[in-house]
Amino acid sequence: MVRYFFEDTDFQYRNRLFNNRWLKLVAESEICRLGDVNVIFCSDPYILDINIRYLGHDYFTDVITFDYSEKPRISGDLFVSVDSVRENSVMYGTDFDEELHRVIVHGVLHLIGYDDHSEKDSSLMREKENYYLDIRKKLRGSV
Repeated sequence: MVRYFFEDTDFQYRNRLFNNRWLKLVAESEICRLGDVNVIFCSDPYILDINIRYLGHDYFTDVITFDYSEKPRISGDLFVSVDSVRENSVMYGTDFDEELHRVIVHGVLHLIGYDDHSEKDSSLMREKENYYLDIRKKLRGSV
């Protein structure tokens, strides 16, 4: 089950049921089951505090994933900075909604077991993100 929370932001997230079906499909496509996943939408200052306090990183980021999975069931917390997602969508010339779902699926891919510490791993993750974003668009068109 995917649940949505909001910390230090007035952002509102719509289409939760559709998004839940999409993330379930992502997990199942990767031979996993969707367990308890919390998506916490927050501000840049909030995610910076999380990054410093729990990871020892003093910089902004768009998503932080805390993995509590017991494979094949994936579970965890995804902290998503709405501020950084907005900035990234402008910087990369993408739609905000697409960038938002890119960072959400990025976090889910981490829960599944993908990593992005090497250039090769980052490239594979980007391919997976694009693949699942394309599936999301196709599903959206059929709703």
